[in-house]
Amino acid sequence: MADQEDQAERADRRERSGDEPPFAALAMGVEVADRVFAPDLRERLARSVALSPLLLSGPLTTPEARAVLADTEILVTGWECPPLTGEILAAAPRLRAVVHAAGSVKPMVTDAVWDRGVVVSSAADANADPVVAFTLAAITFAAKGALPAAAAYTSGWPSFTDRTGADARTIGVVGASRIGRRVIAALRSSDTGCRILLTDPYVAPAEAASLGVELVELRELCSRSSIVTVHAPQLPETEGLLSGDMLKLIPDGGVVINTARGSLVDTEALARECGSGRLDAFLDVTEPEPLPPGHALLSLPNVLVTPHIAGAQGSEVRRLGEYAVDEVERYVTSRPLRGRLLRSDLPRLA
Repeated sequence: MADQEDQAERADRRERSGDEPPFAALAMGVEVADRVFAPDLRERLARSVALSPLLLSGPLTTPEARAVLADTEILVTGWECPPLTGEILAAAPRLRAVVHAAGSVKPMVTDAVWDRGVVVSSAADANADPVVAFTLAAITFAAKGALPAAAAYTSGWPSFTDRTGADARTIGVVGASRIGRRVIAALRSSDTGCRILLTDPYVAPAEAASLGVELVELRELCSRSSIVTVHAPQLPETEGLLSGDMLKLIPDGGVVINTARGSLVDTEALARECGSGRLDAFLDVTEPEPLPPGHALLSLPNVLVTPHIAGAQGSEVRRLGEYAVDEVERYVTSRPLRGRLLRSDLPRLA
């Protein structure tokens, strides 16, 4: 059925295309557009579409924005793009595709987009590798006890027998998401000989075996893992997934790493565990985000809190633009999209 729908969609694109390239517009913040779509990428994009000279960098309900949307067939979105509500879609009767030059589409793609049958693509694949690299670095620091060692630097270095390492660790991965799977693959390809535990309700035992992990329930994962790294999506059922009770199961000296969403971890329970010195934490996301000034997690020497920097940053964001331009080129030439998302994918996405 999916193949038939894709064939019909490609035929529809060819029928609409004619001799005129489709009209496209960029919708994102000004600084975002400047970094993600450098001039050479915009030139490349303009070779495939008729690109609007007006960047949609603010509300999409202004007369100027509505004038652009009226002709837009492909909307290339990015950070700071407002949600695509039914009102906005009504102003864009020709819209056929949304290509998101960032990761999660959940804050922007509303039910109205799916109801309309608009094709949605995301550059989440391009955003994943920086998160994986950040996570692996955090795992290495966690395994070596870097935070407590750094905090105690001036009062005395750890003895030879007190030092810790990465080899033969048991690492728990919460969620076989796009990033979770890449973290698993990287750990398996390393020479540390680590045992990897996985909890994920969507993964069957046979698939877990193919990933090279041991599939367990969350309670068992927490009780057996010295490092727990979170990669599950933000859903109502995953809120507070690492609750106070689950955190208490992690062995003394364990480490929690969260590069997914802050709501998955009970912030105050984690603050208590880290405040007692029993657990360490590396947190790129928190709930709330940002944490209020003076929050305990911000001053604990065994906790590193970073301002949501694991994903593509600075020089890395160009890869998002390259991915998006490539997707637009695929779309206009009736080739399958690499980052195509379906409504049914949402429960498994961040």
